[in-house]
Amino acid sequence: MSVIVEKVCPASYGEKAGISAGDELLKINNHEIFDVLDYRFYIQARKLKLELLRNGENVVTNIRKSDEYADIGLEFKTYLMDKQHSCKNKCVFCFVDQMPKGMRDTLYFKDDDSRMSFLFGNYITLTGLCEREVQRIIDMHISPINISVHTMNPKLRVEMMKNSFAGESLKILDRFSENGIDMNTQIVLCPGLNDGDELRFSLEELSKLSPSVKSIAAVPVGLTKFRDGLYPLRTYTKEEAEEVINIIDEFNAHYSFYNGGKTLAYASDEFYLIAERELPEADYYGEFSQLDNGVGMCALLKEEFLDALENTKSKAVNRNITVATGYAAHRLLSSLCKKAEEKFPGLSINVVNIKNDFFGDTVTVAGLITGADFIAQLKDLELGDEVLIPRVSLRNEGDKFLDDITIEELSEELNVKVTPVESNGAVFLDVILNGGAD
Repeated sequence: MSVIVEKVCPASYGEKAGISAGDELLKINNHEIFDVLDYRFYIQARKLKLELLRNGENVVTNIRKSDEYADIGLEFKTYLMDKQHSCKNKCVFCFVDQMPKGMRDTLYFKDDDSRMSFLFGNYITLTGLCEREVQRIIDMHISPINISVHTMNPKLRVEMMKNSFAGESLKILDRFSENGIDMNTQIVLCPGLNDGDELRFSLEELSKLSPSVKSIAAVPVGLTKFRDGLYPLRTYTKEEAEEVINIIDEFNAHYSFYNGGKTLAYASDEFYLIAERELPEADYYGEFSQLDNGVGMCALLKEEFLDALENTKSKAVNRNITVATGYAAHRLLSSLCKKAEEKFPGLSINVVNIKNDFFGDTVTVAGLITGADFIAQLKDLELGDEVLIPRVSLRNEGDKFLDDITIEELSEELNVKVTPVESNGAVFLDVILNGGAD
């Protein structure tokens, strides 16, 4: 295995050592280099011996660094240095399978790459890990790893993930735990499949791997209207969502009694919204290790906003704005904006609930609202001076929605300034009062 150097930075250790674009990097200090994790790990030394292949000939060059953590200036075609690993499962609840046809290719890619878990916090299922990758995670102590468990029942896991290795791969959790690899885990709950007693079993089994298992997030299955021919699933009812929360509360009460008051498992914010239950306060979520799963997002946003509101001096603010968001955040943002209006005379905020017509009204999170839905539901309203939207509605590039409509196009259609806002309470208050940057 080798990776090809695409560029060598000027005046870098690599250039001084005579490394050139087109060289194939074979080994560093006798360790084979397969991808970015190998490369980043093994260049952390003061003395490096690089084995290269140049024009069909083996070349060895040595580098001595003043700082063991310094980069050596080699760049590769991709940040992973090879292809991203795709998912081999056919999960009955897979959101990608529920995407409509005709969207950009990247939206149909199913990621299941341990490197992406370490680098960007993505979740992996363990079914795609070969023995070399498992051992590398242990040897390099790559931690924490985010893992999609879904159930600790091996037979049920095979059934839900449609992968014969899905049950067997749960043994990797034990190996990680034995070697001190921290794990954040998630369970996508499907009514009648892996909730109820199955959820109780999964929580109990995962707790046996504590303290390596740092957290467990339970999130409800996300269903779009594009499910023709797929496994029959439905959304949670109010009563079923309450049962999930109660099961997790009962588990935590028992777990915390024997573990110094610590909380291990969390229901996502969406379960509380479905159950019409009050969300816990921010202190409940500890270090917010499951924010990307929608666990504690509302509590953190509320705390940040109210702290900023308390520390901002009251003044007259002549602003009339619209805040557009999904159903999941609508009630919270409405209450926060009302408090801002009470403190700042002249401030008027209309919080609009955007229904997800594109994916279906069972999808309530702001991150999946399309540009077309913003346009259709805002164009006939009095929008005031500015429209604030959640930045999470935009893709990673930051300028397009899922349907490829841009911020500029949305602003032109609505004939008003549109500002994407980070999911941060203090930032939200600042933009409310002062407007977004031009």
